[in-house]
Amino acid sequence: MKSNSSVKEQSLHPENAASAPAKSTARIEAPAKLDDRLLTALQAAGDKKALDMIVMDLREVASFTDYFVIASGTNQRQVQAISDEIFERLKKAGTNAARVEGRQTAEWILLDYGDFVVHVFDDKARKFYDLERLWREARRLELPANAADSSNSSLRS
Repeated sequence: MKSNSSVKEQSLHPENAASAPAKSTARIEAPAKLDDRLLTALQAAGDKKALDMIVMDLREVASFTDYFVIASGTNQRQVQAISDEIFERLKKAGTNAARVEGRQTAEWILLDYGDFVVHVFDDKARKFYDLERLWREARRLELPANAADSSNSSLRS
């Protein structure tokens, strides 16, 4: 669908198409200069041993937020601990969540910060909702080496 969008864009603005560089088709982009708040969230999650952390850049495919941060915990207590740590660190840094959802059940906790949304899942819920597939048009950013525990192999591809 995205390739159709770029074809449509080229047909609507042919002067831009000739001068525009070709877009990369790689699913995982090179390490980006992430906002300090995103890095804080990733480091907080990593400190609580979050698994399979990813950042998805939604700026080209959604208007309600710029990024998704997605992480998993192995059980409800860990999911709560990860989300609590992210919430507290960002609050100390001066960023308050606009909304927190799912804290009671801790299957999927959503922390909404406006321009980025943090999703912390237990394994079963992450597989069921499969946000990575649902938002597959979004670019998946490679995380900086210092963002999380280097033993988490899913951070680098």
